[in-house]
Amino acid sequence: MQTTQEDSHTTDESLLALDLIQAAWEQGKESGVPHELMAYAAVFTGMRDLVSIFGETAAAAMAKNLEGRIKQGEFSGEPADTSLH
Repeated sequence: MQTTQEDSHTTDESLLALDLIQAAWEQGKESGVPHELMAYAAVFTGMRDLVSIFGETAAAAMAKNLEGRIKQGEFSGEPADTSLH
């Protein structure tokens, strides 16, 4: 498995990033932006940055890894663990 820059970030940094995204999500909701558009924008922006940082091959591998995590229910309902993986 390829080591990414993500592996070197602290839990505090990950939680701060999650808090900032959640705040932007709430601001979008309060502004009337539909959830699915916020989700699309977040995924698009995130993938664009991952491709820029790690390249197409590594970003595609990260995206492929999400399939199993989604099917296992990791993103369903309220998260029990708010740390980023």
